[in-house]
Amino acid sequence: MQSTEVAVLPKDETWPFLLRFPISAFGMCLGVSSQAMLWKTLESEPSTKFLHVHPAANHVLWWISVTLMVVVSITYLLKVVFYFEAVRREFHHPVRVNFFFAPSIACLFLVKGVPHPVWEIHHVVWYLLMLPILCLDLKIYGQWMSSGERRLSKVANPSNHLAVVGNFVGALLGARMGLRELPIFFFGVGLAHYAVLFVTLYQRLPTNVQLPKELHPVFFLFVAAPSVASMAWARISGEFNDGAKLLYFISLFLYVSLVVRVNLFRGFRFSLAWWAYTFPMTSVALATVLYASEVDNVLTRSLAVGLSGIAVVTVTGVLATTMYHAFLRKDLFPNDVSIAITRQRPKFSKILAHLRSSSSDVKELVLSIPNLSSSSKQGAYCNDASSN
Repeated sequence: MQSTEVAVLPKDETWPFLLRFPISAFGMCLGVSSQAMLWKTLESEPSTKFLHVHPAANHVLWWISVTLMVVVSITYLLKVVFYFEAVRREFHHPVRVNFFFAPSIACLFLVKGVPHPVWEIHHVVWYLLMLPILCLDLKIYGQWMSSGERRLSKVANPSNHLAVVGNFVGALLGARMGLRELPIFFFGVGLAHYAVLFVTLYQRLPTNVQLPKELHPVFFLFVAAPSVASMAWARISGEFNDGAKLLYFISLFLYVSLVVRVNLFRGFRFSLAWWAYTFPMTSVALATVLYASEVDNVLTRSLAVGLSGIAVVTVTGVLATTMYHAFLRKDLFPNDVSIAITRQRPKFSKILAHLRSSSSDVKELVLSIPNLSSSSKQGAYCNDASSN
């Protein structure tokens, strides 16, 4: 909310639930649906066959993911219907706008993690899921390139990785379903804009807005794009070759560099932003499992199991904490002041002009009354005479 605006609803009262339900709630869907994909991969990949993962784990997580996706989607659609202005403000928010990619990405994860073989799913499903991502790419990337206040140099923040990672997830699923040209197209688009975004974020230009401490978990999205890109390129090329390894090692280095910076992720209360930990951790675990299948030894297998275990514990912990805050403390969805429905605060210059026009109107009204005008003049003359 800008300094020139005031909220229509009072800040000290609880707003309607739909107004408090943010687009970032789809981050929960990303975290849980990626877990369904992880357990399916642990079951099927040669590097983790020794774990003897039961197919029921994937089935249960997949149905939980579908249920969560349906609930969140219906809730947000109701917000679109009843509070469209709040949705519009979210779309113009530098952080929230990136979460509009999340519904399509979560659906791609659900298709990839479906208990049945992916190649049995009709290609039309992939086209339908990639259409919103393509439309958002054209809109958001165009703003990054040419829009004044929404240029990437001004709005760059770690959540922008969501605007890139959707292309890699789409390329991964498309290649897995047997498609060729369009997965390469989306991979190329995503890689080009990821390179620009990566450099921009590392530069930390003075024009960038400082990210609030409560949103520091989104720094883990640095890990998501290269890890998913490595899996996508492995599926496109048919093997976990040097290109896929290059992207995987980048993601692994970023993962470790973030883990050792503990102070960056301390000192703020729980919120939906914590779900930004889950999807990137699961993505790097998935990439590690595929890498271990290509470079099979004790070290890579141990790394795959270790990172998968960390991802599972993280998702379980964040999910349990989310349920605690949602159903027991009931403070998971506070008043969303950052995108509150507002009205313009009157500017001082406008108030002054209004007062001047009002005083001139009163003066004209007084002069337009003949008796009052003449009597006032006579009174003035009398006063002058008496003073003499």
